[in-house]
Amino acid sequence: MDRLITRRGAAAAIAALLACASNPARADAPKTVAFLGVQFLNDNATLEPTTAAERARLAALGKTFKALLEASGRYTFAPVSDAAEAKIAKGPTVGSCGGCEYVYGKQLGGQWVAWLVVQKVSNLILNINVYMGDVATQKLTFVHSVDIRGNTDESWAHGVKYLVKNYLLTKTG
Repeated sequence: MDRLITRRGAAAAIAALLACASNPARADAPKTVAFLGVQFLNDNATLEPTTAAERARLAALGKTFKALLEASGRYTFAPVSDAAEAKIAKGPTVGSCGGCEYVYGKQLGGQWVAWLVVQKVSNLILNINVYMGDVATQKLTFVHSVDIRGNTDESWAHGVKYLVKNYLLTKTG
């Protein structure tokens, strides 16, 4: 009889451990991010206007960024309607608007807010900047940049993947 009780106790303990592993604590729940898009700063727009390929890369960069964060299991993204996107696009520049990004984040239901800025210095030198902030405290929690060489789909994708994997996912909660 004692062995049966011990086996039942062991089985219950294993079941409890498995339940904890498959149901992480609330503190580990994914954070909801309001993604405000990708900005493009073309330092030489008068000499080299922004191309259709660059506009496509901007859209792809945002999708890649979101996919990488979602795949980590640590983030989900608040839906952003077309009307909200239009409002953000017509408003002041996110990141230099005196806190509008946190207002947008709250309106969209995000705990965090994020946006990216790609600066094209030339066709050889570009940098990708990621900004994330806590909506409740209205403080930036992550700011990092990577330089990339070459204005190609591959270099842009590699740059954002490197930044997320080696910096963002190792520094933020």
